[in-house]
Amino acid sequence: MHFRTLATTVLSIILMAVSLAHAASNFPHYWDGREHVSKPNLSTIERIRFVTTVDYPPFNFIDGTGRISGFNIDLVRAICDELAVTAMCQVEARPWNELLPTLENGEAEAIIAGLRPTSALRQKLAFTTPYMRLPARFVTLKETPLTDEHLADTLEKKTVGVVEGSVHQAIFADYFPKGHWVGYPSRDLMLKDLQAKKIDAVFGDGSDLSFWIGSIESGNCCAFAGGPYIAPQFLGDGMTIATTRKNSELIDAFNFALKAMEEKGTTSELYLRYFPVDFY
Repeated sequence: MHFRTLATTVLSIILMAVSLAHAASNFPHYWDGREHVSKPNLSTIERIRFVTTVDYPPFNFIDGTGRISGFNIDLVRAICDELAVTAMCQVEARPWNELLPTLENGEAEAIIAGLRPTSALRQKLAFTTPYMRLPARFVTLKETPLTDEHLADTLEKKTVGVVEGSVHQAIFADYFPKGHWVGYPSRDLMLKDLQAKKIDAVFGDGSDLSFWIGSIESGNCCAFAGGPYIAPQFLGDGMTIATTRKNSELIDAFNFALKAMEEKGTTSELYLRYFPVDFY
């Protein structure tokens, strides 16, 4: 799907479902309520410029007015508001391959674009606690749901579609070694076969599948089944904010804000605003 079409579709779903933003959510807690995080002194900070991309809806994209929008953008605004530093906060869009150089040469103070905190990057960058993880999920036709009870045994008798060569194929094979899966060259073909009842379920990225479930294209056919699979050994540590190590005091500040926002329900509200079909 062309990026602008995808962004428009995502935005339409968000706007249609904004009334669900106050519904119940299974959004996970990433902080121990007993853990104390001190608010750092940011009096010496003159600017906090975040860099991101515009090709990862609904996290970062260009909206119908030509402005950068998305979950990450609203999260930045909420963080800056929580820290009372809104006047010094900026968000700038850059191509993906320019994000790290922009941070390292001092043109920006933080990256918020889904940069995966690999072991190599942790040697030179500092990362916040995750503010969101994107789990793998099963989706089935509403008329033939899977149940959590004895799921592994059930999958031996079902046919599950996965995108061939994807990380979700690897997760399924590892978690359900006796499960029967069929590889597809594309997500679209896989979902069409699910609707046509040629397969019993699909297994893939929960956030992506949540938009398909809520779309006109799905025809209200399907729903999540079973629970979320976080699988950090395959999917990494989740969505984080990165800074250089010399700006590590900003990590303390961002973590303070993220913890406070979790306790107030701010992050959960943002999640339901941008992901009206709860993928947890």
